[in-house]
Amino acid sequence: MSTLVLFDLDNTLLDGDSEVLWVDFLMAQGLLDASFAARNAEMDGRYRAGEAEPADFCEFFAATLQGRTPAQWHPVREAFMAQVIRPRIPPAARELVQQHVLQGDLLVLTSATSRFLVERTAAELGFEHLIATELAQETSGRFSGRTRGTLNMREGKVTRLRAWLAERGVTSDGLLRTAFFYSDSINDLPLLLAVGQPVVVDPDTRLAAEAQARHWPVLRLARSSFFSEA
Repeated sequence: MSTLVLFDLDNTLLDGDSEVLWVDFLMAQGLLDASFAARNAEMDGRYRAGEAEPADFCEFFAATLQGRTPAQWHPVREAFMAQVIRPRIPPAARELVQQHVLQGDLLVLTSATSRFLVERTAAELGFEHLIATELAQETSGRFSGRTRGTLNMREGKVTRLRAWLAERGVTSDGLLRTAFFYSDSINDLPLLLAVGQPVVVDPDTRLAAEAQARHWPVLRLARSSFFSEA
């Protein structure tokens, strides 16, 4: 079987956090009240410090989509993709993903961001497989402003990955022993510990310390080309 290669998205393959940038974009477009700015900055800070509770984090951003259907949001998402997201994907990130594609690996993008917001970025980067936080919809099809199911954050990333593999009839323990996972965040420590080949990317302070203590390789993708540190 192909080697399983997992990627986080925000601040790993992307220079920034999709949902934090989404809130900024909606406010700039007049689609979200400016009162969201302070909470957006607070949530971003708490997440980076590894202090945000998954439910609080995911529900806050889910609320920004409330009241419209996916189809109604599509034009806004396309503008967001073109104006904000695409310019923030470093060339080195695309190169790294493509290297694993050429090696015939099984690539999965796994993100705490909602599927609706991140699926376009996954397609842009060439990912066939995506695991993300799911959003609840009303019977009308409008987003309810809530999440559904297991949140794809912290331990939830491990739970969701194992479920995803089980659905495909794959025994996860054996596959995870040889799997790679690329991430920047201390929030992803559970999944980094669950794979045999953890790689940290432009890490936050706490994850950098973990990487140094555990002798994990570190990549810098914010540059024109990437390199590995011992």
